[in-house]
Amino acid sequence: MTRSVVIVGGGPRGTGVLERLAASAPEFVEDLDVHLVDPYPDGAGRIWREDQSALLWMNSMAADVTMFTDDSVRCEGPIVPGPSLYDWAVAVRDGELDGESVPDGPVGDELRALGPATFATRRLQSHYLDFVLRRVLATLPPQVRVHRHRTRAVGLRRGAPDVVLLDGGGELPADVLVLASGHLDAAPTEAEAALAAHADEHGLRYFPPEQTTDSDLDRIPSGETVIARGMGLAFIDLMVLLFEGRGGRFHDRGDGTLDYEPSGREPVVHVGSGRGVPYHAKTEYALRGPRPPLPRFLGPDEIAGFVRRGSVDLRRDVWPLMAKEVGWAYYHELFAGHPDRVRGVWDDFALRFAALDWYTPAMHELVAGFVPDPSDRLDFERMDRPLDDVSAPDLPSLQERLRSYVLDDLARHVDDRYTAELGAFVGLLSVFAQVAELAGTPALTPRSRAQDLAWWQNFFSSLASGPPGPRLRQLLALSRAGYVVFLGAGVQVDPVDGGFRATSASLDRVAVTARTFVEARLSSPSVSRSDDPMLAGLHAEGLLDEETLREEHADSGTAVHAADAAVAHSGAAVTLHNTGLVRVRTSDFRLVDAEGRPDPCRFAIGPHTNVRLPGAFTRPNTNALSFRANDALARAVLTQLAESAPAEGRLSA
Repeated sequence: MTRSVVIVGGGPRGTGVLERLAASAPEFVEDLDVHLVDPYPDGAGRIWREDQSALLWMNSMAADVTMFTDDSVRCEGPIVPGPSLYDWAVAVRDGELDGESVPDGPVGDELRALGPATFATRRLQSHYLDFVLRRVLATLPPQVRVHRHRTRAVGLRRGAPDVVLLDGGGELPADVLVLASGHLDAAPTEAEAALAAHADEHGLRYFPPEQTTDSDLDRIPSGETVIARGMGLAFIDLMVLLFEGRGGRFHDRGDGTLDYEPSGREPVVHVGSGRGVPYHAKTEYALRGPRPPLPRFLGPDEIAGFVRRGSVDLRRDVWPLMAKEVGWAYYHELFAGHPDRVRGVWDDFALRFAALDWYTPAMHELVAGFVPDPSDRLDFERMDRPLDDVSAPDLPSLQERLRSYVLDDLARHVDDRYTAELGAFVGLLSVFAQVAELAGTPALTPRSRAQDLAWWQNFFSSLASGPPGPRLRQLLALSRAGYVVFLGAGVQVDPVDGGFRATSASLDRVAVTARTFVEARLSSPSVSRSDDPMLAGLHAEGLLDEETLREEHADSGTAVHAADAAVAHSGAAVTLHNTGLVRVRTSDFRLVDAEGRPDPCRFAIGPHTNVRLPGAFTRPNTNALSFRANDALARAVLTQLAESAPAEGRLSA
């Protein structure tokens, strides 16, 4: 009997799920149709589509990007290796891949010149992702067929099987539905709607949170004063499109310092954020020493202990171990790669380090004794809030402070005298995976889930998901030229007569007023405000639920309305936080309905769910959490198909 799976979302995540389904299908099913539904190009999806500016880059080096499992990935399904982005480019230009050729035009020129440390354009990544999907399709087992639908899924009609409704009237049978839609747009929040209404009333320009590549930036006139809130990757895209995208050019002085040559079409962008600084630059060097032995202080055993204990506060109970783990990786590389900057030997330091808690005077004394230069010591609080002690009397003095900060960050991430930073990055990846495991259980208190997980995700992104170093060099050039003005930390933007007014905690009684305000960030996830008709329909029917974190009064205990957790129904419950995320059961990514029940036939995976995963592609040889998640979901889907099939359609044991 033919079974049918519909994957809504044909970008990297949907492709990854498809690859894992195909890898394991022979174990479970005799006849399977898989439908891949996406209005954007299959493989690339919306974010990585070729139809975007050639100026926009990836934020990872070409050798650090793969869509294929390797021997490091610990999963139940078969390992199916394949080339990284860089290895694919080399094989294509060397004629080693049958049926593959160098693309025409600028993308082909880029492919020919690509090196392992190159930050490829998103357009070239689109070609790699297209190759990945075509390779999956070309190597399907005989019992699997894939059908591609370049349209939008707009609803679901329940039945046996369900029927997925397509834009334009098409219908697809779905024994199993997988939502792999990626970042979702949403209707404005009340605050965003108020800002938009203020802009309409006063003839201003307000750009709500969205993908920067989808914003109509031509609406911003030359010479305009602009307020931008957000200094993450969306702001980097905004910077690229507003300056280089309008014809401006950067010139290297010969020492890596850039100067900006204006086109005459530039605005002046005043930018700040909560933290007040850009994300840290990507590292551009390799470890000098061996890879740090991880996990060491926060591994599966410690996570299991927290789960048994319950009522865990992430910042109080887990963060000290997280910090110690990253510190272990950082100092391991400092000792191995830079012995001239430490006293003593690693074995002595490591033995004493292991016996101490992170936040103790004894640990501080240990590090100070072995690491003489304070700038070589790891300080998470400084990294998290680098501008806490800043209250500048005017904008010019703040600019000098911020430029100095960015220059130091660049040095630490592109100069191989600072490879301990890469050691810390390796530690962060290990910690991220362990915290993801913990967050998928009911062990964390509702308050910690509501507050600490968001803090951790933001902090991790600022340290590990930043832009390439050249982007920060460009930012510095624009700052020196006066086209980008830093506002600092704790930025507040309010509507005022005739414009928008920005203030910050880093400026003492200084305000900037502008007629244009750009929210340089993605919209916050929200199932209830989603403009995706499929999600909205499933939510309206109670088949899909939005994660809401609640805390009860002390005499009633606590409860969290989240996957894999018991939900207490008490009138004393107080809502702490609505995350806006789709609730899924973390063990297998099944949707959890409004009554807290896991759905046997409907699944979701990706950034729109309450299971926090890194990107859909990742570094090779890192036992990537994303690949393990794709595999777990795929095998859960196939198990469901096998167990629900009529007896004559099942594979014999």
